[in-house]
Amino acid sequence: MSKKDLQKFGKKLKFLRLEKNLTQIELAEILNMSPNFIGMIERGERNTTVENVFKISRALKVKPSSLFED
Repeated sequence: MSKKDLQKFGKKLKFLRLEKNLTQIELAEILNMSPNFIGMIERGERNTTVENVFKISRALKVKPSSLFED
């Protein structure tokens, strides 16, 4: 993924997280991940695995594909 793609993914993740009224810390606790890692994904600084995409989508109760939609 390009830096731009990572940033778009991160922005969408943040949008969906906020739509569910979750903080980064709350989402990280649900996912058993570091809040710092969530923040890095949202800022487009880190790529994540397909496995994590599915975990995130389940936690947010959205389809995995929705994380990639504009």
